[in-house]
Amino acid sequence: MQAEASSSLAATLPTPQSDGSNMESVSVPGRIATPPPPPSLSLEKSRSEPKNNVEGGSGRRLRNKMAASEVLRPTELDANAVESALLRELQRPHRESAPGTSPHRKRQRINGDRFIPTRSGQDLQASFSLLHEDGSPATPSKQKKRTPHGELHFQKTEEANRTFSTLLRAELFANSVPQTTPPVLSPETKTRNSSVAQPTDGIRAHTPPSNSLTTSLPSSLTPSTPHKNLFSYMSPRHHGHAAGHPTPSKTPQSRHGPNLDTRAEIYSLSPVRFGSQQMLLSPRRQPRAVSKVPYKVLDAPELADDFYLNLVDWGSANVLGVGLGSSVYMWNAQTSKVNKLCTLEDDTVTSVSWIQKGTHLAIGTGKGLVQIWDAEKTRRLRTMTGHTARVGSLAWNTHILTSGSRDRLIYHRDVRAPDQWLRKLVGHKQEVCGLKWNCEDGQLASGGNDNKLMVWDKLSESPLWKFSDHTAAVKAISWSPHQRGLLASGGGTADRRIIFHDTVKGTVVNEIDTGSQVCNIAWSKNSNEIVSTHGYSQNQIVVWKYPSMTQVASLTGHTYRVLYLAMSPDGRVIVTGAGDETLRFWSVFGRRPGTREEGEAGGGKLADWGIIR
Repeated sequence: MQAEASSSLAATLPTPQSDGSNMESVSVPGRIATPPPPPSLSLEKSRSEPKNNVEGGSGRRLRNKMAASEVLRPTELDANAVESALLRELQRPHRESAPGTSPHRKRQRINGDRFIPTRSGQDLQASFSLLHEDGSPATPSKQKKRTPHGELHFQKTEEANRTFSTLLRAELFANSVPQTTPPVLSPETKTRNSSVAQPTDGIRAHTPPSNSLTTSLPSSLTPSTPHKNLFSYMSPRHHGHAAGHPTPSKTPQSRHGPNLDTRAEIYSLSPVRFGSQQMLLSPRRQPRAVSKVPYKVLDAPELADDFYLNLVDWGSANVLGVGLGSSVYMWNAQTSKVNKLCTLEDDTVTSVSWIQKGTHLAIGTGKGLVQIWDAEKTRRLRTMTGHTARVGSLAWNTHILTSGSRDRLIYHRDVRAPDQWLRKLVGHKQEVCGLKWNCEDGQLASGGNDNKLMVWDKLSESPLWKFSDHTAAVKAISWSPHQRGLLASGGGTADRRIIFHDTVKGTVVNEIDTGSQVCNIAWSKNSNEIVSTHGYSQNQIVVWKYPSMTQVASLTGHTYRVLYLAMSPDGRVIVTGAGDETLRFWSVFGRRPGTREEGEAGGGKLADWGIIR
């Protein structure tokens, strides 16, 4: 029976061929000459046999058992034949399953709905520091142009972004987080924290570790697990009589340990730490509100729409001087009265400038003359010559009066001396349209239509510095009263930038693209802020915060480019003039620290300033 089964088994085993054709059967009693197929194929072969086999179920089981025993004998296998069979099996492009068996299904990867990131090998502090922050200074050429409208909303958005960034940093990179088990302490830490009350009943205290963002809580407020009555209810009255001691809500210290502090992070229901809550709830400094409406408007007929002229100046006596056509008018800020100072014969007014302290007013004319008037007595003191073209810019330094003209020359004049001029400066190749003295350092800044900004040291006839950063005419010039040697200058239509120079080192400190022509510029006397007036196309007045150069306010109202700018003696009010023949008064800066309220412009009470005429 066994021999018969062996011969039958040998007859059914195929012999592998190289061409993949039908296999021949080899019958060798007691030994399998050809390598058998893999076990899975043998089983599939046995499953695929028809049910009407001649042999019965017991015979088939016996034959399968014997075949398995023969297959599992490693000594009766031909290694070369097995290797070739496996190679042919692997080289088949599409493996078909045996009939009667289900095809092999590729295992699908099932992903859950929650992913927990692993950051054990990452430096989160370094990654977070690489993120771009709005408060960091950007490259001037890549700075975004700020729109003049909605700057208050912009400031609030920036403040919210900074708050969120600070909160995120605090939540991610705090020194520790609340824990239910105390961390392992070093002997030094244990000694240092020995003053904290510890329970004596063997129950571990759930004390959150210290957080650098939060203030350390006293030991009496440190949360701990109560001794008993956990998750039990008892009325205060019954609890007082039954337990023999007052309720924890009526005593600052429980008998079994400190009271629970609801502010502790371990008991908090807030998604953020207590320190972050304090930061979010702390009062913040609101952006300074600047009125967008001028509180006074004056008509200024014949106010020239000429970029190169300087026709408005506010003196130390709180009197505003304005050149209209061939006449000069004075407006008293305390009394709101207007007086005519003079009218030129066959000439026009091209510039006006008050002396720093006093009532002397210098007037430049279209014929190249410079006149000095006593505004209090309404009389002319002297007339000085020298220029051959209009005098568009004037600047005082105590008794030295400097004039710049279209003839490209700059003259230093000593008003006490009988000479017409003291020094002649040659440097600009086109009209000189901007002059400003730095009286503390004795430096003069001059800007011209040749796109050059020059700095002259005292009465030297050669420039100390020559800057060529602007690409348009430089008329807007202002020295910082808060930082030594800091000079701000603005370019014309083709430039549109405000550039800050360090005249001590001769370098550019910062610059910003304003998006429009810079017509005039002035530094606040009371705060580290700067105001600039602009031309095409929005004709706005912008207040900037230095050095961040964020917009504090943007004021509009003029229908022509805002060419003229002057500041009140107390530094709180500015007046702007434009080709629309109006003068507008704006309250943009606060009071100087330590000064008291004395009216809108630092004088008496000006009740009629609110009237618009």
